[in-house]
Amino acid sequence: MSISTQVDTQDPVLTTAAAARLLGVAVSTAQLWLESGALPSWKTPGGHRRVRLSAVTRLLEERAGRSRGASPSVALAPDPEFLPVAAPPYPVPAGERARLAALQASGLVDTAPEDVFDRLTWLATQVTDCPIALITLLTSKRQWFKSRVGVEMPETAREIAFCSHTILQRGPFTVEDAARDARFADNPLVTGEPHIRFYSGVPLVDAGGHAFGTLCVIDREPRRLRDRETKALAELAAIASEELQRRTG
Repeated sequence: MSISTQVDTQDPVLTTAAAARLLGVAVSTAQLWLESGALPSWKTPGGHRRVRLSAVTRLLEERAGRSRGASPSVALAPDPEFLPVAAPPYPVPAGERARLAALQASGLVDTAPEDVFDRLTWLATQVTDCPIALITLLTSKRQWFKSRVGVEMPETAREIAFCSHTILQRGPFTVEDAARDARFADNPLVTGEPHIRFYSGVPLVDAGGHAFGTLCVIDREPRRLRDRETKALAELAAIASEELQRRTG
């Protein structure tokens, strides 16, 4: 990995709208701060302002130090749900702090269902013949489902999310029989609803290389995917990643 790629991963580039969400201000206010130099920024060839996460974080810290009595409507610190947990009871990828900050800046968590993602989860069930498919986004507290087929629950706790293992890597992560896997045998999603036995997921990655979550398929019986099914799942995940990037670019 090049030095520039490492910098981008640890200190992602944000749009004006993403910076405004982190700062808890209107986009027009963030735009003024960018143009005035209060937030160091630059223009892309297309004329759009961009800013580093570190610059937004510094401004948050400065505002918090200067204005302890600010209005509750003004965000002076990131939402705790997007801050790393001390001694987390689940595996975390390198750069978890930057990943969570980028996810918060995306504004994707708790958004309304979208047809494009629902089509992708439906297609995932068709190409793999699995009864359950999910598009997940992982905060420090929970695994929230942007799209779901075959389950009613809208989210789970992060500590029981199979997808926490998936975002540690770039390729598919597969568990052929969770009941026989020491990492998952006692998981309440295995011992109770939806009674997971088989799981296969592919990370969904933003433009900065952060794995926001996964596209995954689940079955209630042990099994394995054929090569063409694994490839099809990876292709659907690539489309889902492109859709996420389109909303955060």
